Amino acid sequence: MTEPAPATPAATQGGGARNGGDLVVETLEALGAKTVFGIPGQHALGLFDAMGRGNLHFVSSRVENNSAFAADGYSRATGEVGVLFLSTGPGALTSLAGLQEAYATGVPMVVVASQIPLEGLGARRKGMLHQLDDQKASAANVTKSQRLIQHASGIPSAIQDAWTEAISSPQGPVWLEIPQNVLLDPIMVPPVEDALAEAADNPPRVELVREAVTWLSEAKRPAIIAGGGTRRGKAEKSLLSLAEKLRAPVIGTPGGNGAFPWNHELSLQSWIEDQYMTELLEDADVLVVIGSSLGEVTSNYFTFEPRGRIIQIDAEPRVLESNRPGLGIRADAGQALAALDAALMEPHGEQADWHGTSPEDLVKDTLAKVKARLESQDLAKELRFMADIREAVPADMQTFWDMTISAYWGWSCWDARQGQFHSAQGAGGLGFGFPAAIGGAVGLETTGKGGNAARVLAVSGDGSAMYSIAELATARQHNVPVTWLIVDDGGYGILREYMVGSFGKATATELARPDFVKLAESFGVPATRVAPEDVGDALQAAFTADGPNVVVVETLLKMFAPTHLDL
Repeated sequence: MTEPAPATPAATQGGGARNGGDLVVETLEALGAKTVFGIPGQHALGLFDAMGRGNLHFVSSRVENNSAFAADGYSRATGEVGVLFLSTGPGALTSLAGLQEAYATGVPMVVVASQIPLEGLGARRKGMLHQLDDQKASAANVTKSQRLIQHASGIPSAIQDAWTEAISSPQGPVWLEIPQNVLLDPIMVPPVEDALAEAADNPPRVELVREAVTWLSEAKRPAIIAGGGTRRGKAEKSLLSLAEKLRAPVIGTPGGNGAFPWNHELSLQSWIEDQYMTELLEDADVLVVIGSSLGEVTSNYFTFEPRGRIIQIDAEPRVLESNRPGLGIRADAGQALAALDAALMEPHGEQADWHGTSPEDLVKDTLAKVKARLESQDLAKELRFMADIREAVPADMQTFWDMTISAYWGWSCWDARQGQFHSAQGAGGLGFGFPAAIGGAVGLETTGKGGNAARVLAVSGDGSAMYSIAELATARQHNVPVTWLIVDDGGYGILREYMVGSFGKATATELARPDFVKLAESFGVPATRVAPEDVGDALQAAFTADGPNVVVVETLLKMFAPTHLDL
């Protein structure tokens, strides 16, 4: 009897043996991935070897944390899944702060980290390079789930499952890790031809929709808070329809900025930190909260004391009633608002009555009060600075904002128009703006926009700029159409302001920093320094250029006075 011939490793088109890395690349391509961010590493070389045989576009950052921010920005700008390749140990750990932002904000990402060889797993201290006792446990706080793949045959299914989980609401990053030898060893698995990942359905329960509609049908003073989940759930159309049926004022959180038309007669814009807005929302008899936890900023630093009933919609069940009791509806925001809008068949706006004032007049009067408060605070420079930036930025340009005073103004005053407003308010870490903008611009180019149609704006302070300054090399290497505005005030400006306000002096907030213009030019990136009053003209010129460029403004901006401290 003839013995069957032993199985032989599958070959590549070029005749060489395929490895586990090929399965990773092939599966990602089958799922629709086009671009990967990361940095090569010793244990991850199988991934990078395989990319040389595939069609994925690799963008090499200079710090893994910035790679995570870039993959995040790619996803936000395009609506596609961001893909991140990490090396073992220090590389994987360095990415975690960036992943915290993606996790907190609900950005879908697939993270593939390498691991030490199989024989070193299990917390045995074999002294292998980059060895951790349990690497995936390190990612448990900043990713939806974590998987260790120990056999090459399991790679396609694991990546397909991870992709499905990443795009299912609540969306977020999913962590996979693959040992070095699993990536490198020849395989018998045939090339991946197809892969399918569909988001899990997350509709609202029927009885909850029915109860919410009953509340809204009876409401005389309905109001709506649109959080980041509104945008992630693509609920803008349903939000507009529902608000108009109810004649309900709508305010956006920093994450929800852009979910509702800025100049609509029912739009309270995004002045969520103002006491006039807090008082209006407190007076609502039914408050619909979409994709928000009513957390620190949205509640005007936990001073918000609503007197009416709350309907809270969120895909993450842990968010529901986390700060206020209410009718919690666990659902994707898009599906939930579509269901509410469909069930509320007839307009109910004729009964809207805010103590004898129409909702439209209430909105107009409240915005006027906010404007008057700002104009009473010696903020002419700040108001003009933000207005000049807004005027210079094309209506459809996407913007990425770091944790800096300009961004805190942007949270409240930025009209996104036809573009999108992106900031790091989810986790609040420094360094997001520039690398996320790089990822966003790469994404826009990858999905079909060319030249200046893919250009984006990043805004940082000098402190946060130093977190990501090395990515000037990435921007130059890939000729990314990103304009970086650095507002240089000589230190951590907001912390300086907080400390002076609280203690009368600031400690450890002042920074030695480089000449940002010369530093950018040393990377081959054009840069200019301008006075605050010239920022608009400088940005307009930068937007017409090719590749990356930098605009530096040396000025000290102030924040508007916090209203929650006046209570």
